Amino acid sequence: MAALLDLLDILKDFPLVFVPLFIAMDALGALPFLVPFLGSVDPKRRQWVVRRALVTGLLVGLAFLGLGRGLFQVLGLQVSDFLVAGGVILLVLSLRDLISGAPEAPTAPNELMAVVPIGTPLLVGPATISLLILLSGLYHPGLVVLAFLANELVAWVVFSQASRILGFLGQGGLMAASKVAYLLLAAIAVQLIRRGLADLLPGLSLR
Repeated sequence: MAALLDLLDILKDFPLVFVPLFIAMDALGALPFLVPFLGSVDPKRRQWVVRRALVTGLLVGLAFLGLGRGLFQVLGLQVSDFLVAGGVILLVLSLRDLISGAPEAPTAPNELMAVVPIGTPLLVGPATISLLILLSGLYHPGLVVLAFLANELVAWVVFSQASRILGFLGQGGLMAASKVAYLLLAAIAVQLIRRGLADLLPGLSLR
């Protein structure tokens, strides 16, 4: 019974981990690149290409997740230190993507592009990697892995239905959704900075 209560206590924070990762991974934002790319691939191999992109993102994310927790211990970093530094990085990345346009598909795509740039950095890029390391210092590592896997599942659904989603929302709709997502990510970055500064400077009111 105690173990079940502990598990429920951990899972109550699932939305707090899942939502920032969902925004950072932004599977919808990759569709303007993905759809033209898949159009050049043999229809029989499209699902294989999608799986390859997702596996690449998964491996990159898990590698940095494990590395990030190790760096905390080796370098003697406090969570508050990384909250401020990581929050600043996330803020810069989100503002960059807010200002820039949608990614363009290359003129001569090939299946290696399922790994780079679709798997990384479009799906799991600097923003996602920074968030994974940040979240691993704030929440139970198993919860972070679970939320990351759940977002990989969401990305698989989105990528598998890429043509239908793009046809429904249109290029403009996807770009608008992506911009809103990065605006939310910028707000999350500010929250992380504020939280880190509050820990480092307990006498400073940041409410």
